[in-house]
Amino acid sequence: MRLTTKFVAISAAAALLCAAAAIWILRSGEPARATAASGEVRPVWTETDWPFSADPWGKGKAFRCKAEDCGGEVQLYVRAKLGFCNCATGVADDGDLEQMGDLALIGKATPLGAGREIIVGPMRGRSRAYRLEGNRNAALSLAFNQRCDMVAATALVGPGAPASLEPAVLAFLNSDRMLKWAEIALGL
Repeated sequence: MRLTTKFVAISAAAALLCAAAAIWILRSGEPARATAASGEVRPVWTETDWPFSADPWGKGKAFRCKAEDCGGEVQLYVRAKLGFCNCATGVADDGDLEQMGDLALIGKATPLGAGREIIVGPMRGRSRAYRLEGNRNAALSLAFNQRCDMVAATALVGPGAPASLEPAVLAFLNSDRMLKWAEIALGL
């Protein structure tokens, strides 16, 4: 029986080592591009100039994902709104998201369904998809907060992009680069 126990332990260790090696190999290579055949999206976000005129919240950060990387053109606008969030409840429901988000920057929009809870770093908030009136683009509105301060993010999704880029947008917002920016912008 002792030999069987050793065999099981060695087999489990070998399987774990193989799994770790496979994950390392997949993560260490250059990101694959989006392909029409696979439908897989591996966004590459490039910072661009903030395209909107000044308002009480100031300028934010703007990013672009090219069609070849996202399956269609995607613009992402992110900015901090200090003191704007409900300190007790945060971005608790779709009504809060409507009030606190930045959809007004890109036009009149109609929700495509109910929003859902999201987590960005240590912050909680909501996300909801929209159809923009008067053009073929869709939008994703996200807002998340830390105490009384929040971040509003809006993704403008062009024709041809996958219907739901929310996981890719959330992954970018949860990246070290963006979490460090949020920490500085919100004074955390």
